[in-house]
Amino acid sequence: MQKLHRLSIPSTLSSLCAAMLLAACGGGSSSPTASSASTADSAQAGAVAASEGNAAASSPDTSSMPSAQPAPIAVAPAPVGGQATPSPSAPAPAPAPAQAPAPAPAPAPAPSTQPSAKTIFGASSFWYQQIPANAPLHANSAGFAADFQRQIQSYYGNVTINTDSYASPVYVADASTPTVKVSFWDCQGKGYVDQALQAQWAQVPIPSYAQPSDGTDGEMTVYQPSTDTVWEFWQTRKVNGQWQACWGGRMTNASKSDGRFANSYGTTATGLPFLGGQISAEELQAGEIGHAIGIALVEPKAYPALSWPASRTDGFYTGANAIAEGQRFFLDKSVNVDALNIHPVAKTIARAAQKYGFVVWDKAGALSLRVNNPKGYTAMGKADPYDALFNGTQPYAILNGFPWDKLRFLPMDYGKP
Repeated sequence: MQKLHRLSIPSTLSSLCAAMLLAACGGGSSSPTASSASTADSAQAGAVAASEGNAAASSPDTSSMPSAQPAPIAVAPAPVGGQATPSPSAPAPAPAPAQAPAPAPAPAPAPSTQPSAKTIFGASSFWYQQIPANAPLHANSAGFAADFQRQIQSYYGNVTINTDSYASPVYVADASTPTVKVSFWDCQGKGYVDQALQAQWAQVPIPSYAQPSDGTDGEMTVYQPSTDTVWEFWQTRKVNGQWQACWGGRMTNASKSDGRFANSYGTTATGLPFLGGQISAEELQAGEIGHAIGIALVEPKAYPALSWPASRTDGFYTGANAIAEGQRFFLDKSVNVDALNIHPVAKTIARAAQKYGFVVWDKAGALSLRVNNPKGYTAMGKADPYDALFNGTQPYAILNGFPWDKLRFLPMDYGKP
């Protein structure tokens, strides 16, 4: 049986290039992050066809600089609360066709060694705090919910799930994994080396089989439990056997942290780590996600507006009901998830959305969630777990029928210590 090609939505396109590049660019987390997606009808047709040719077009080789990459933009790293900087991008998929009945759950593959987000950061991190039944709502919760619906209707009609591209593979290094230096690659033409970031990458235990994600972002995450350290990389590549990356960061004492990168570091636009808000295959296999879920919007509120836990933003939208990066929201707890005619994976996500909610962590060409990239499994010789979990449904159709009209928005800076 021919394997379905999964199509992923890239992460953000900065306001600096949105107007002129939207039809030609897709997305990429920036330094600190940015990516986006094209609205071209031809990309939509290609998504439905799911051909190998489209796979090659939307997932360029990250081992070298793309030949057709847009001109770099010279910027300095953003300070705390600062504005994230832009990056190149790639095409977006089509909206899902009319909803079909949810398929029966398929047997899940055996678990791998991928970590659960529950085990990474401090127990008091906002990622793991359940939203109480009596949680206060923002005074403009209804307005934000309406803007969320507007974005869905304007961009592909649904929320997609990023898998092969624009989602980070996670590699777990043991105590014996040799360390390597990851060099700073000035892919944005800044004209200088960030010495603090270079110091964070001086000794990184990257497994020999590690590969960055497909797509122009080339994300990659390394987690070493023995040293309690997390590394993130954006625009990652290997040149003559040497690792390079354009941005990212290191988080030490991860198990005691609040689950946020310091200052201008980290790969998402907000400085929130992939390990916090991505969904692992193990969680979907178990039918339970134990943390808040990161979500990318197309039109988050313009800089400098942001809400804790975000430390920076690449927002640009100025509408009256614009949703800020860092804002948190949840699925109304009165929704009977078991009664919904949606995919089993969507039900698992819906239950987590009621318990822990979503946090806006990036800007993208379509509204999107991320799962742990399957390369984190297949690079080790394991089966791609999403083949069984999605059971023939394309990622952009998994959330068909999800009750997005039942969202409730929390106050700004909700949960801030």
